[in-house]
Amino acid sequence: MPLRLFKPLLAGATLSERLVACVGAGLGLALTYLAGLLAPHGTLPAIVAPLGASAVLVFAVPASPLAQPWPVIGGNTISALVGVAVWRLVPDPAVAAGVAVGAAILAMSLLRCLHPPGGAAALTAVIGGAAVHEAGYAFALAPVALNSAALVLAGLAFHRLTRRAYPHRPAAPAPATRPPAILATDIDAALEEMHESFDIAREDLDQLIARAQAHAATRVNS
Repeated sequence: MPLRLFKPLLAGATLSERLVACVGAGLGLALTYLAGLLAPHGTLPAIVAPLGASAVLVFAVPASPLAQPWPVIGGNTISALVGVAVWRLVPDPAVAAGVAVGAAILAMSLLRCLHPPGGAAALTAVIGGAAVHEAGYAFALAPVALNSAALVLAGLAFHRLTRRAYPHRPAAPAPATRPPAILATDIDAALEEMHESFDIAREDLDQLIARAQAHAATRVNS
């Protein structure tokens, strides 16, 4: 198998960065679990499985738009609410599972809190068993919302301690030495033409292109 398949998938994914992410995710999930134990949860678990996927985003790709506090908390909680509603309205489990995840994607998109683990939260509300079904809409509050908020707080503390920006804020643009060759409208047209969703914020894409143009101008003029 070609060794290139084992190269980092994301830009900046060095070994040290991955190790920091491992430590952060481990600590974050442990604290989230403890927070869940402190709250009344009856027969429900103290922590739900979708939080494992949320931890990957919060600690491994904290700059991702999908990993920001509102997508984590809002995406998981809203999706769980959608899942409970669908389970109550759709009697067939197979149909309910698909409808719940599809409706959760729509709800998260409209509310600007798209978060992939939210799909798992919606699915859990449908197939989670008797304890989840008995809890009803309360399941979305505890443990889902509580877990999500605890994980975000752990992420805020950990990234501050390790001097990483979270929530993510785009860096200030580098001054260009000549008029930009690519306009924002060109980027929008290219994105629309490709019909793809990329895991990078629109502002970060602008900054990346602006900085690349500045370096190119410096190279040409030197």
